[in-house]
Amino acid sequence: MTDPDSVVLECGKTLEEISDYLAADRQPYDASIETCPECLNALDSLERMGELSRSLIASDALHLPPPPASWFGRIMDVVRTEVRAGRSLPVRHPDPRVTITITEGAVRSLVRAVGDGIDGLYLGRIEIEGDAEEPGAPVEIAVTATAAWNVSMPELAAELREAVFAALAQHTDLTVTAVNVAVEDVHGWQNRKDAS
Repeated sequence: MTDPDSVVLECGKTLEEISDYLAADRQPYDASIETCPECLNALDSLERMGELSRSLIASDALHLPPPPASWFGRIMDVVRTEVRAGRSLPVRHPDPRVTITITEGAVRSLVRAVGDGIDGLYLGRIEIEGDAEEPGAPVEIAVTATAAWNVSMPELAAELREAVFAALAQHTDLTVTAVNVAVEDVHGWQNRKDAS
């Protein structure tokens, strides 16, 4: 696992600096972080990781053995991947003289936001597989997830697939042929509104 101290974002900030800023409740205000898309992605990822950790600790401490030592490392690997801008993906524009792109990192953030809207589900890795830089080329979205132990995993996966297809159709020009969801772990956290 890479040492977080050695992870430097393209803007020059380190993951440790972003984590320290978040731990200080984003005070004092740092415009170089708050106006940088890459830093904001890192802040969002670290906040989600903190919320999930607190939920898992509260619930799982009562029912399940502690997570393996590698669990935190896997989450940090996801954060490091997520804050990278990645490839520039084309977006159609009616004027052929205009070139618009969306970064791969922005697409991953969009997919993660969709996943965050589904109770009982926490997304891990998000990958765009295929030649996404070629307009019209078929691509697949590969997502790993952790699901609440007492909800239907097929239903959660179907809900996520449908939501990801809709969001990407609305906000990108990607030709998505499949959204592949792999549930890699379960946890005891459960707060679905329809739970009994």
